[in-house]
Amino acid sequence: MLASSNGIQGVYETHLPVRDLQASIAFYRDVLGLELAGEFPARKIAFFWVGDKRTGMLGLWEYGSAPLFMTLHFAFRTEREAVLSACEKLQAAGIQPLGITNQPISEPEVIGWMPAAVVYFKDPDGHTIEFLNVLDGEPDKAFGIQPYSAWASRTAS
Repeated sequence: MLASSNGIQGVYETHLPVRDLQASIAFYRDVLGLELAGEFPARKIAFFWVGDKRTGMLGLWEYGSAPLFMTLHFAFRTEREAVLSACEKLQAAGIQPLGITNQPISEPEVIGWMPAAVVYFKDPDGHTIEFLNVLDGEPDKAFGIQPYSAWASRTAS
């Protein structure tokens, strides 16, 4: 069962659909004072750190640009070992672990620009849930999104 040793430490991120990404970026950056973590114009998305990057993030998605065809999404901030064992535990519970583009996965993926190890899955209503652990080391936007094993072998060298 996932709840017995899930390693969940808190909610890490939440996401909002927005009508005008640039207006929303200006609001959250200039009015609320959040630090822009990354903007991806081709995908019409932006992320803001909420406090320290290890504690929280806000994602803004211009309508129609969200991953996994999500309507609602949130990420639990989890211990690293919980993310690394999530695929096996989810499969044992009859739940398909997913990657960021909704494909089945057998190991966590790493989002290089953060960097963070992630595993996605759906709840019974189809909402996207994510287990996320911010990794040590410098962000690497060029890494893109790849399996955790690729990140681990890259950082081991």
